[in-house]
Amino acid sequence: MNDLAVEDEVKAVQPPAVPSFREAARLWARIGLLSFGGPAGQIALMHKELVEERRWIGEQRFLHALNYCMLLPGPEAQQLAIYIGWLLHRTAGGLVAGILFVLPGAFVMLCLSSLYMLYNDAPVIEALFFGVKAAVLAVVVEAVIRIGKRALKNRAMVAIAVAAFLAIYVVKLPFPLIVLAAGLIGWLGNRFAPALFSASAHGRGGAADDTKGAVDLMFERGELDHTRPTRWHAPRTIAIWLPVWLGPVLLIWALTGTASVWAQLGGFFSVMAVVTFGGAYAVLAYVAQAAVASFGWLAPGEMVDGLGLAETTPGPLILVLQFVGFVAAYRHAGALSPLLAGSLGSLLTLWVTFVPCFFWIFLGAPYIEALRQNKALSAALGAITAAVVGVVMNLALWFALHVIFSAVRSVGLGMEIPVLSSLDWRAALLAAAAMVAMLRLKIGMLPTLAGSALAGLVLLAV
Repeated sequence: MNDLAVEDEVKAVQPPAVPSFREAARLWARIGLLSFGGPAGQIALMHKELVEERRWIGEQRFLHALNYCMLLPGPEAQQLAIYIGWLLHRTAGGLVAGILFVLPGAFVMLCLSSLYMLYNDAPVIEALFFGVKAAVLAVVVEAVIRIGKRALKNRAMVAIAVAAFLAIYVVKLPFPLIVLAAGLIGWLGNRFAPALFSASAHGRGGAADDTKGAVDLMFERGELDHTRPTRWHAPRTIAIWLPVWLGPVLLIWALTGTASVWAQLGGFFSVMAVVTFGGAYAVLAYVAQAAVASFGWLAPGEMVDGLGLAETTPGPLILVLQFVGFVAAYRHAGALSPLLAGSLGSLLTLWVTFVPCFFWIFLGAPYIEALRQNKALSAALGAITAAVVGVVMNLALWFALHVIFSAVRSVGLGMEIPVLSSLDWRAALLAAAAMVAMLRLKIGMLPTLAGSALAGLVLLAV
């Protein structure tokens, strides 16, 4: 047996050490800087660092926390970081974990948004983003496949995904209604067809590793009193976090009026923080419709540009909302300089998007810890995840229509179909090449984005 194997065996036998607050903060900062690749990549990075390498939390408790976070509105990867930080070091640990997970990407996104608005009209920048849009389409298609492999384990899950796609694309049902319906189907399915809706049917459970982490051993020693729900936990959490979240929004309404862009941003994204389930890709279909069609803050192509920028930054993909807030305020600056207005709009959007994440975790985590073996919760999660596949399929189709075609028309209930004569062969070629690169050649997202941007320069120069 070589030295490395002996070291791994000794590491597996020794009980994991509880990290200090400073040690945990350093790791959260590292994860925040390296968390590229969307929620799947971020969750995989946390699993590697927290479960496999450091054994701060066991496999089953990690998956249980992830299940809860996937049921919440907002970015599940950041919420998972808050949850684990809270388990380790109470409220302070959750705050540090959540803030450091977002802060590096938010700073980068603010800089990129400023550069985009200042230089977007330059031919070189326009050509670069032409290529990025095509690559983003490939990224979203890859997300559909990735989520689908995990979620669509049987015919019931496939049927839910197809129904969700038709509901949002053809019938135009609101996304929150689709999520609630899917959760109800999963809950009922657990009672009447458990073979199709049980946790094992979704690929969770079964032979999962039950190795205990530091958190699990702390539970066994009775050291984590803060994880036990008390009579006053919910009222106290609500009394603290609702004013923290909504206080700035109400103040802005009072100072600027309900018709100002600031009130619109604060109100819209506060509502969105409550109703947008399913992660960044699912959120975008809802945000794009409102930001482009209802408020007129952005053009459809600019929404795709924003996702392209978010894909190149660390942190949650939902940072694309920061881009939306920046552009909206930049274009409605009033007496302020556009850059200052855009920066303030960006910060306001960040606040009302991410503060609720802390609220959901600090409010619900103690109760979720008490429900670790609840099968109905797992069944509802599996059905919601399957519905999210259908919603992301809708997003992929929306991107394809607005990237590859320069014109679309509405039919029926508002369903969009392309005007075939408006096909842009260059965009189609770049999108196809990006899909081959990511899906067939397994080239990473960032190299694909960079290569597609450079190819856009060449094609538009021809």
